[in-house]
Amino acid sequence: MRAEILSVGTELLLGQITDTNAAYIARELAALGIDVFFKQTVGDNPRRIGETLRLALSRADAVLITGGLGPTEDDLTVDAVAQALGEDLVEDPAVADHVRRFFAARGRTPTPNVFKQALVPRTAQVIPNTRGTAPGIHLERDGRVIFIMPGVPYEMEAMMREYVVPALRRRTSGDVIRSVVLRVTGEGESAVEMRIKDLLAGTTPTIAPYAKLGEVHLRLTAKGQAETVARALAEGERLVRERLGELIYGTDDQSLEEVVGRMLASRRETLAVAESCTGGLLAQRVTTVPGSSAYFIEGVVAYSNEAKIALLGVPQTLLERHGAVSAEVAEAMAQGIRAHAGASYALSITGVAGPSGGTEEKPVGLVFLGLADGEGAQHRRVTFGSQPGRPGIRHLAAQAALNLLRLHLRER
Repeated sequence: MRAEILSVGTELLLGQITDTNAAYIARELAALGIDVFFKQTVGDNPRRIGETLRLALSRADAVLITGGLGPTEDDLTVDAVAQALGEDLVEDPAVADHVRRFFAARGRTPTPNVFKQALVPRTAQVIPNTRGTAPGIHLERDGRVIFIMPGVPYEMEAMMREYVVPALRRRTSGDVIRSVVLRVTGEGESAVEMRIKDLLAGTTPTIAPYAKLGEVHLRLTAKGQAETVARALAEGERLVRERLGELIYGTDDQSLEEVVGRMLASRRETLAVAESCTGGLLAQRVTTVPGSSAYFIEGVVAYSNEAKIALLGVPQTLLERHGAVSAEVAEAMAQGIRAHAGASYALSITGVAGPSGGTEEKPVGLVFLGLADGEGAQHRRVTFGSQPGRPGIRHLAAQAALNLLRLHLRER
């Protein structure tokens, strides 16, 4: 079965509201094994709503519409769909009574315009709204099914759970669509693709790479009976992991800071950080994780040379001889914060985030990372170039620092 999602609302086109409804519906359809090849967004205009509906019906077995079911003048979806299908609207007494009772239960008097919601296409089956007043609409046309639901997320989600999903399940073969996302960091999209190029040509599961800032996501997807899908995804993941190894840091929604935090917590070890060009971004990412107080001790932003000397104990001679952006200073920063905090590990970052301040010897995008533990200190020199811009360079530096610690922990 193929489905199409149609989101109605001028506010969506203006970017005033993010269309979370379409994402929710798509996930529910995937769980039913229903393919979604197209999503459409249309403003509150009857003619254009009708055009998008006719287009959707020309290529899908099921059309799921959200938005435009309320009592105001710009809530035009039901009327527009009825016009496109050549149906007239009739009042549904049960819906009108539901509206009256809904308002009475809240001690309010309904205004006349709210009863507009009781007008439904003549051949429609009403979908009860257990969270609000606007009913959903279920229509059948030439073997195709149309569901119209409110744009209010919790009302729409309730209708999906209680009515639409069961109705669609009765029409499907029992197949499911499942995905797993492998998160990769340490190499760019092109390098990752070269390692798994032959696997990308496969169809069970399909593998699609997505480039993100500082990492690559590989989405593995399979469709079929649940047990078959589970086996296909497990085998696909095994093959990808054989190729990429430690480049894969997590799955699905896991963040790099969550993975590192879990490793530290499981070992009962602690972390402190010292930052210059990232200005506290590394500490912010670490402490975004719930429960990070179990392993994170402190973070210091030592932006100036004077702060590096006073707060981290970086020798002035190192700064004079090598400059703040150097391997020597990065290691000294890490050793200084580790000694001050008494942490198991310490990370440091110093670099040129730009857009100014770069030189031929030390260009914008040059960053030195430091890592200190009980056995000493080490550093990594990374160059991101100026293209990511200041925010991008800062993000990439924090990402690289976290990954440096992850790989170090894996070796221990």
